[in-house]
Amino acid sequence: MLSVRNLALAYGKRILFDEVNLNFTKGNCYGVIGANGAGKSTFLKILSGQIEPNKGYVEITPGERMAVLKQNQFEFDEQTVLNTVLMGHQKLWAIMHEKDAIYMDPDSTEADYLRAAEMEADFGEMGGYTAESDAASLISNLGVKEEYHHQLMKDIPGTLKVRVLLAQALFGNPDILLLDEPTNGLDIETINWLEDFLADYQNIVLVVSHDRHFLDGVCTHVADVDRQKIKIYTGNYTFWYESSKLVSRQIADKNKKNEEKRAALLDFIARFSANASKSKQATSRKKALEKLTIEEIEPSNRKYPGIIFQPLREPGDQILEVENLSKKVEGRLLFDKISFRVNKGDKIGIISRDPLAASYFYQIITGNIASDEGTYTWGTTITHAYLPLENSEFFQNELPLLEWLRQYTPPHVTDTHESFYRGFFGKMLFSGDDILKKTNVLSGGEKVRCMISKMMLQNPNLLLLDQPTNHLDLESIQSFNESCQDFPGVILISSHDHTFMETVCNRIIELTPKGAIDRIMSFDEYITDEKIQLIKDEMYN
Repeated sequence: MLSVRNLALAYGKRILFDEVNLNFTKGNCYGVIGANGAGKSTFLKILSGQIEPNKGYVEITPGERMAVLKQNQFEFDEQTVLNTVLMGHQKLWAIMHEKDAIYMDPDSTEADYLRAAEMEADFGEMGGYTAESDAASLISNLGVKEEYHHQLMKDIPGTLKVRVLLAQALFGNPDILLLDEPTNGLDIETINWLEDFLADYQNIVLVVSHDRHFLDGVCTHVADVDRQKIKIYTGNYTFWYESSKLVSRQIADKNKKNEEKRAALLDFIARFSANASKSKQATSRKKALEKLTIEEIEPSNRKYPGIIFQPLREPGDQILEVENLSKKVEGRLLFDKISFRVNKGDKIGIISRDPLAASYFYQIITGNIASDEGTYTWGTTITHAYLPLENSEFFQNELPLLEWLRQYTPPHVTDTHESFYRGFFGKMLFSGDDILKKTNVLSGGEKVRCMISKMMLQNPNLLLLDQPTNHLDLESIQSFNESCQDFPGVILISSHDHTFMETVCNRIIELTPKGAIDRIMSFDEYITDEKIQLIKDEMYN
């Protein structure tokens, strides 16, 4: 068991945690959620001993081992990939080196050899004799090919270092596993493998992630960091979100009788419990939900931004025509001979194995860069709003937010009073003197929220979204996702957020070096279709 008792932490006048008391028990996976800056990563660092709280303590059952996903990619540069993974089990690693040193030392005494024999027993109990093959299998499953296993960490690509550090945390079946954004830098196949691994994991897992699909796939509970407290709720992220919304609505509905409210909640729990039986982590999540009492469900204190895109006009029949578009960057062919036509009602997921392909495609069709070959044509009725992957060019001048937004006022807008612009910032949770902030002091998340305000101001009928969830907290991601589902216009979107892609897209276009793969189907249907996977292999080879 992992316990937190009377935990408190403050930095000056800023209080992160105040009198937090929690128990984390074996067999459960806890998704740690909260707004940006609420203290999620700090909480994991307190649990692992990297940060000392001002008050209180963390208690671990004696003899249990904790493993943490390291964030410093350069910490193990002088170690081989395989040894870096083995070092995740510190006791095993120490015994391995101590006993080997005895055997290699010609001056070792009989007492030394007796000591080595004792260590051999411990080494065997910890799985030491299969440790190297186990570690090799683990990193291979995480997409690190065998050719890298004996190379130094400093000599492998940065994208692979992330996977090696994840393998280090997972290695040796730790009793307590702390993972901060473990899906960063992973492709869909590897994320699915990690979901399956954690779904079958029998010990304690705490995970911080902005990936709702991942949280839903692995979590039995949610640990909500809010208002200096942390409260544990039964169920995965979607259950927590939907149940808190339901309770909020019921509180607002004063006319509904208590018996009706109770019946609605019981029905809600039963439905989610039934759905849980079909999930990867079926047994533990279903049992957790069946034990849930209505009293445990509470409304959330969270504030969700109001992301509302209101098209000035409906798009006509001519929306976007792309003909034989090609782009090469520094000798690297991102895509070639891309042709398709966008239709009314399309919400298109733009994907590629090359992470640069979608971004360059958006830059081309918005006129920011030229293609090597091919053309694109926008319909005359189309007003598009673009959320780029990189937004730094929009924040070069040190303007107050109000003036920053004012400069993007489209011709059709006649109301230029301060209150008009405040309305857009208010929807994105900027309040009071926030609009006096200069653009050069904004965080990554604040910049994205400003860009969304700019997009709403345009009244677009077509949205171009390149990784729209980057830098956003779960509340903003959820609101953005629901807004795109409700949007009556056309959307082209690229996102690593599985839930966003699955719930928004009705068509998938993959950009490859040998043309486009274009299918009218959901994201999940596309990535699980075996025939499409065969086509993809051919298009990329």
